[in-house]
Amino acid sequence: MALLPLAVSLGDPAGIGPEIICASYHRLKVSGMPFFVFGGADVLRAAGEMAGIGCPIIAINDPSEALEAFNHGLPVIAGPDSLYRPGTPDDEGAALALFSLAEATRAVLLGQAGALVTAPVSKAQLGKVGFEYPGQTEFLAQVSGMAPEDAVMMLAGPSLRTVPLTVHVALAEVPSLLSAELITHKAQIVAHALARDFGIVSPRLALTGLNPHAGENGQFGDEETRIIAPAIAALVEAGIDAVGPVPGDALFTPMMRGTYDAALCMYHDQALIPLKALEFDQGVNVTLGLPLIRTSPDHGTAFDIAGTKSADPGAMIAALEMAGSCLAARARFDG
Repeated sequence: MALLPLAVSLGDPAGIGPEIICASYHRLKVSGMPFFVFGGADVLRAAGEMAGIGCPIIAINDPSEALEAFNHGLPVIAGPDSLYRPGTPDDEGAALALFSLAEATRAVLLGQAGALVTAPVSKAQLGKVGFEYPGQTEFLAQVSGMAPEDAVMMLAGPSLRTVPLTVHVALAEVPSLLSAELITHKAQIVAHALARDFGIVSPRLALTGLNPHAGENGQFGDEETRIIAPAIAALVEAGIDAVGPVPGDALFTPMMRGTYDAALCMYHDQALIPLKALEFDQGVNVTLGLPLIRTSPDHGTAFDIAGTKSADPGAMIAALEMAGSCLAARARFDG
């Protein structure tokens, strides 16, 4: 597994994906972190030239050619292409993004690539070309033969990992979606993934409360005593190091961040705000619970700055490096 290249999906070609992929190759070619892209050779070539990045494109026909080709340029498997129109998304570009995602995923599932790294897509644009999933995570779960609830999104940076237990739902719906079963199920997936893919022998989990001050003994809501605390007790009984519920405004202080390996949060923004505030340019979206390793930069397509030479490739580089690190850790764990 450690000798396999990483498969990268292009993302929406009108976004910053092509230019940060080229910039990542320019940075990582020295360290020898080999990866290849499905489709969009002309888009990548134009994006690299626009940004003034030294990123020669090497056409390959099969993932097995990527390791050798990476020494000479960015390997790209032939496929659909389009004109490079940064900041102007269209159906042609969305179809290219969908092709690249599907083929890169297939390569990993077939064992032709070690891990999947996905560049940012526009869910609205993908929907116009027949993509029927809320996001890439749900798509990956289905094609991997997994139930959607078995795919867990984790945001990871150098000093913080957070997991939203409910994701793309209205805030008003969160209390009704929370259950002790949901929390324990996802926490067990997180604990196993931290051990298998991150090499943490005994993962420490901290769980937030839902309400201000974690409910203040029932004054501001009873979800903490009725749902979250019983779930934590069940996790501890199962041998998982879990603590909480901790007030959301306390868990991410400098003093607290060193006491856990992952923070499990009750809703989307409770998890993403601290991660993006602290580590926006190095934040990585990691999908846990799948048979494949998948990472992605924790930001969107940024159509507004695409083609302006201002996109920071830091999160894409971090996603590639984390995919390689997880691949090596999984090989050690499974071996």
